[in-house]
Amino acid sequence: MAIPEIKKQDVIKALKYIDDNGVPFSNQSKKYDLVSEDGKRYPPKYVVAVADHLANGTVISTEGFNAVEAKSYLEGLGFIIETKQQTIRSNGAEATSPEESVQQFNGYRNPFSSMLIESKNLILRGAPGTGKSYLAKKIAADIISNGYFDDYNLLSDEQKKQVEFVQFHPSYDYSDFVEGLRPKINYDGTMGFELQDGIFKKFVSHARKNYEDSQKSKKTIEKEASIQESMTEFFSNIELGVDTIKTINGNEFTITSVDDNHINIFIPGNAIFNKLSLSLDEIRKMLESGHNFDKIKDITTFFGKSFATQAYSYDFAIYKAIKKKKSTASKVTTKQEELKKYIFIIDEINRGEISKIFGELFFAIDPGYRGKSGEISTQYSNLHSSPSEKFYIPDNVYIIGTMNDIDRSVDSFDFAMRRRFRFVELKANECLEMLALLGNDELESEAIKRMTALNKEIANVEDLNENYQIGASYFLKLRTLNFDQLWTDYLQPLLQEYIHGMYDEEGIMNRFAKAYGYIKSAEGDTNEDT
Repeated sequence: MAIPEIKKQDVIKALKYIDDNGVPFSNQSKKYDLVSEDGKRYPPKYVVAVADHLANGTVISTEGFNAVEAKSYLEGLGFIIETKQQTIRSNGAEATSPEESVQQFNGYRNPFSSMLIESKNLILRGAPGTGKSYLAKKIAADIISNGYFDDYNLLSDEQKKQVEFVQFHPSYDYSDFVEGLRPKINYDGTMGFELQDGIFKKFVSHARKNYEDSQKSKKTIEKEASIQESMTEFFSNIELGVDTIKTINGNEFTITSVDDNHINIFIPGNAIFNKLSLSLDEIRKMLESGHNFDKIKDITTFFGKSFATQAYSYDFAIYKAIKKKKSTASKVTTKQEELKKYIFIIDEINRGEISKIFGELFFAIDPGYRGKSGEISTQYSNLHSSPSEKFYIPDNVYIIGTMNDIDRSVDSFDFAMRRRFRFVELKANECLEMLALLGNDELESEAIKRMTALNKEIANVEDLNENYQIGASYFLKLRTLNFDQLWTDYLQPLLQEYIHGMYDEEGIMNRFAKAYGYIKSAEGDTNEDT
């Protein structure tokens, strides 16, 4: 154990020092709290570092020992150390630390959550296994729960809809992310193409609806909900493909199917073009407007068109049919929509061709151009039901990207995209609290000890730096492997790749193995003590 020589009175002095000077953000406690007699909480590692400074005149540093070692040492001196446990707030929500610590970061538990809220777009960069994806989920849970907890698994199914994950790769493109043409089977069995939204545009559409609904009055929301009820009732009560509707010109047609976006109709009197897909949203907007549409020209004027389309005559007929049919639905009562935050996580963001994937959205994601001030026309806008409709990213959308700087198979960000993201570097020891998932304090302590020693040796290699150090997530494999298996199957191959082509590769690997604690016997058997 590398704990410095300190006494109980040194720790008491350290607590007074911390009361006067506070705790730097990087030294906040993640797993344990030292609880004083008056109920105050302190980070054990930082307490030990300060006590060492006061007693021995050293620089305040938490290097060289871990949280488990600090806990054991302070308990040996008679101090109470508590594991951070979930507490219940008065409203029933769960929290993982005192309320005061939550407020320290603008209402959130995690300082990175505040960074994301401030910047809108955040890139977590760092060495392999530093817990970038792990931290991204914690940030998402922290923000979605409004600081109540930072465990993604505690989010409800409804809350998880406010988070989306995607992993970039070299083949990923604009059509996957924003929109593109996808093959579809037509009514007659032939193959055609249909414009479909990509994963990001779908996600933003949900966030945008929430944003726009949150700006509406309760009266408007109730009106729209009632209209939706009437539309649902109308389409539920007709026999698809059988019941006929007439246009103003007397042309008969039937509704064959209805989905979230389209009303598909069959026109038996048209021998050439007898199938048509109508926009469900257009009819909804007509009903919600409160306008009295008496002729097709009224629709043309309403949508700002210079001439009517073929679809408008059928829109008009369905609009009239819904208006004519008296709804039996009871009055809908609802409440004001709560503005929610939506988190989009892009893992390995630099593995894709960023400019190609985002396309013109690089402008819309700019924090300074969120909302309608940054609305743009997408590449396929001419194929939209309303070609003049613009796309924008609302203020309630936040983007987290993770990237590994040393991945030699990918290109770096171009400057246009880079300036739209806030970059935060994660060190190898940033997310050590994830090792609590091992469920064994001794195993956790040993893992931290070996990781620290190995990373120190990596830093001693001239051509390597902190970006090549090993993160804690690798050591989660100890749930099924022993230390030697972790070395031979995962760490050794990775490190061999790092130093490939360097002078004295074998010597460097031997130093790495020794620092890690991997010892190969003369007979060729590995050390299986752990």
